[in-house]
Amino acid sequence: MNIPDSVNRLAQTVNIQASRMPGQVALVGAGPGDPEMLTLKAAKAISQATVLLIDDLVNEEVLIHASPQARLIHVGKRGGCASTPQNLILKLMVQEAKKGEAVVRLKGGDPFIFGRGGEEVEYLQAAGITVTVINGITSGLAAASALNIPLTHRDAAHGVIFVTGHNKPGDAGINWAALSRSAYQAKLTMVIYMGVSSANSIAEGLMQGLPSNTPVAIVQNASLSTQRHAVCELRQLVATLTSEQLASPSVIIVGNVLSGIAQLQIRKETRVSAAA
Repeated sequence: MNIPDSVNRLAQTVNIQASRMPGQVALVGAGPGDPEMLTLKAAKAISQATVLLIDDLVNEEVLIHASPQARLIHVGKRGGCASTPQNLILKLMVQEAKKGEAVVRLKGGDPFIFGRGGEEVEYLQAAGITVTVINGITSGLAAASALNIPLTHRDAAHGVIFVTGHNKPGDAGINWAALSRSAYQAKLTMVIYMGVSSANSIAEGLMQGLPSNTPVAIVQNASLSTQRHAVCELRQLVATLTSEQLASPSVIIVGNVLSGIAQLQIRKETRVSAAA
């Protein structure tokens, strides 16, 4: 049966209109680095994406889930290094979504924990773009778990604070002295992201409210085969970072949940000294 030209033209018009309909954006957490810690939901979103905007700290191994036809755009975001401007990333997401693409913004850790996910949701929604968020395991949790340390404990910590050591330009940043006093009174664990470059001022501020012998762990490259860590007292934080040559990306954990591993460290050092 011959299809009338008018029907063909109508079908072509519908197809063109459909191709111009806005797509959608998913903000996807790729986890702390270990590709096996990617969630099933994140893997599914990556596989369905036609465009992926990939952060610098995302492990390339998770891209095995991406379609061979997907377009990969690397938009490096790493503290202290040259980065793709955030405004450009926002415009790229809107531009691609309005072309009808299924866009995944792939971030290390979790999009809503120091991943600028809130800013991106607001921008996309204001542009009329449908946006969803898929959580990932944040590096602060992965760092603690890698050392078999809980972030909360009925005896040692009634809660946990995730806080950044990296200030927005023009922002006064965290009042570490006030925060340390609250953490001490409420028995809270502090997990500090992006704090290596400001470790000296962070330690000085924290010691205004916490005992100087409060245990601290520094974990670099949490969950990866290149993971390294050190345990020390708060007063030794800067010296330990230097002596152990620990650098970004590192997570700094402060609190009495570390007492057990700190005691193991002391016993280990005592045995080494005795053997020498």
